[in-house]
Amino acid sequence: MHFLNQESQKMGQIAYFDCISGISGDMTLGALVDLGADIAGIESAVRSMGLPELRIRSETVKKRGFRAISVHIEHPPEHAHRHLHHITEMIDRASEVPEAAKDTAHRIFRQVAEAEAKVHGSTLEKVHFHEVGAIDSIADIVGTAVALDSLGIDTINASAVPTGTGEITIAHGRVSIPAPATAELLQGIPIVGSNIKAELTTPTGAAILKACATGFGPLPSMTIKAVGYGAGNMDLEAQANVLRIILGDATEEAVGLTTQIESDRVVMLETNIDDSTPEQLADCATRLMAAGALDVFQTPCTMKKGRVGVILTAMTTTDQAALLENIIFEHSTAIGIRRYHTDRHKLRRKATFVDTEYGPVRGKVIELPDGQLRFTIEDDDARTIATSHQTTATEVRLAATAAYGKGTK
Repeated sequence: MHFLNQESQKMGQIAYFDCISGISGDMTLGALVDLGADIAGIESAVRSMGLPELRIRSETVKKRGFRAISVHIEHPPEHAHRHLHHITEMIDRASEVPEAAKDTAHRIFRQVAEAEAKVHGSTLEKVHFHEVGAIDSIADIVGTAVALDSLGIDTINASAVPTGTGEITIAHGRVSIPAPATAELLQGIPIVGSNIKAELTTPTGAAILKACATGFGPLPSMTIKAVGYGAGNMDLEAQANVLRIILGDATEEAVGLTTQIESDRVVMLETNIDDSTPEQLADCATRLMAAGALDVFQTPCTMKKGRVGVILTAMTTTDQAALLENIIFEHSTAIGIRRYHTDRHKLRRKATFVDTEYGPVRGKVIELPDGQLRFTIEDDDARTIATSHQTTATEVRLAATAAYGKGTK
């Protein structure tokens, strides 16, 4: 993600989305306007999409005693059902939307399209938008993209996201919260439980995070420059319905997190064991991985009374932690488990296939902090292919690496 000009790249400017009351398109735009994004410039940019009668205005409101900016999109009534290509064309012809902002808007809408296509069993070409295809949602998304570009934001981090609870009515009828498209968009994003009976996170808000946020967790290291508050439409009894965006310059610790490095928050489960057999522990580890653990490993240790044992550790997500705890209790001799949250930094990667003399080989391409790419073959595939072709896993790895190198030239 590159929103930056050269000066802000040097400074490493970070925006932290504090989603204590969820996130929506208008909350995001309101918070960015509160941070200093020019609402007149945003309106002019959105109108250049072929929406000359559109108006965007803001007002200062109070939410549970806290000041926030509420943004209103005003336009003539319409009854259009737009497809992705319609919105893509509108963005592309917008003469006053910067290219970087166009790229951001395209990514957000593509995330929505992919989610809607999966939920409805359709394709990107055929799926049509309802709420997100309306002019106000289009203005929220494109306006957000323009505001991010104008503020020179390099990196977006966010807190865990509450969805709310209960039911809402959408174009396809009554559904549970989170709405189907929202739930699809939130895959891979940490969510936090909330008993507030309202839709706190909308598809538009979820799509903005999915397309733009590179990490989730607590407030990162930064020197705070400004704080903006964007108001949601609802008034909540328990808390202020606002999105807070904290803008700051990265400190030395945070500068190391380039856009090639992603971060998230994981749960670590660990237990000390000295009376399980190696076979039991191997079976337990296999079951943990099959149940969705991100990683499982054993560390030798010396326990009380000088007994030799192992620390069995499983890394997982918040929603899988209880399931994995049960597996550890049922398939090992553990009688207690330590649970703690920790931040995880990881290089971006994507799965790929390369064609070799042994046939297609599965691997992954990893993006290093300096932008270089590294290809690695999946070890299970290397050994399986080596056995079937009566060669060595090393030869298969060499052939796959050479094939990848040829394909990138």
